[in-house]
Amino acid sequence: MENTTTSLVSIDWGLILSLLGALSAVVLAGMGSSFGIRTAGQKAAGVLAEKPNMFGSLVTMVVLPGSQGIYGLLIAIMILNKIGAMSGNVVDLTVGNGLAFLISGLIIGVLGFVTASLQAKVVASSIAGLAKDESIFGGAITMSVLIETYAIFGLLISIFIVNAALA
Repeated sequence: MENTTTSLVSIDWGLILSLLGALSAVVLAGMGSSFGIRTAGQKAAGVLAEKPNMFGSLVTMVVLPGSQGIYGLLIAIMILNKIGAMSGNVVDLTVGNGLAFLISGLIIGVLGFVTASLQAKVVASSIAGLAKDESIFGGAITMSVLIETYAIFGLLISIFIVNAALA
């Protein structure tokens, strides 16, 4: 029994939690973006079959849910850089440091997943509208990016947390 307790104490929980934060950021936000692009892309493919001249507008719309995956990747890279994983010189981390990085990763990961998935629904509806009237492109883009504001808020908070974690 003592060996189990001793081995649990010797685990670097700060590092593990930090890596879980980076993993959460990139995987969850990336999944949301992938699902979002799939949803929007399916709608765009149907429109493209009937209106091939709309390719540029449709691609512009389809890539919109992809930005959340980029935000998750950015936070994951920031976490890995901050803990020294990018240079191979991992810093000493407390459990508190690790929790800060985990929370940062979860904020952008969960918000990225949710907002990309929901943004895709708005994009798909906007694409349906564009199929009927191409002149609404500006309004369609505007409505589609409104939900992304919340992913940007999450990105900002995650950046603040990452920058403060080892300060």
